[in-house]
Amino acid sequence: MGRLGIDDLENLAPARLADDGIEELLDAATECTLCFADGDGWPRGVVVSFARRDGSVYFTAVNGRRHTRSLRQDPRVSVVVSSAGTALDGRRMVAFRGTAVFHDADPDKSELLWLIAGRLAPADPAAMVRLLDSPNRVVMEIRPVSMSVSHDSRHIAGNGRGGAGEGGER
Repeated sequence: MGRLGIDDLENLAPARLADDGIEELLDAATECTLCFADGDGWPRGVVVSFARRDGSVYFTAVNGRRHTRSLRQDPRVSVVVSSAGTALDGRRMVAFRGTAVFHDADPDKSELLWLIAGRLAPADPAAMVRLLDSPNRVVMEIRPVSMSVSHDSRHIAGNGRGGAGEGGER
């Protein structure tokens, strides 16, 4: 076996994101890719803004969009979060499987819109809630059931792009 990041990228097990790194990534990122099964049998994905609470991920959409229709039929999803667009060093990602739970009615819907707005527009969450709080809007909660994969390029020499140095010191 070669040296990870120097002449080999086959075994990436040492480049997994540690639990504290997963928390750091989920705290820093505000967008994720939501992957779901569509009624026509094709996998689909959509990028959504999200907030977190108590281990769940929350996002909002309008009822009737493809992902809301599909998730009502089959609530199983995968969620992929990357460090792209954050100030975090290295390239980091985590993917997890979960199930979608819909929050259509108040008080849950209103409370969760405030959670999302506070995360995405902390300077003026009220303005974002006014924008989002429409009759057809729903909030979806993704409850994780398992982590499927993670990656932390800081554990690979050359930050995973090839390098002359040993190891992957952080």
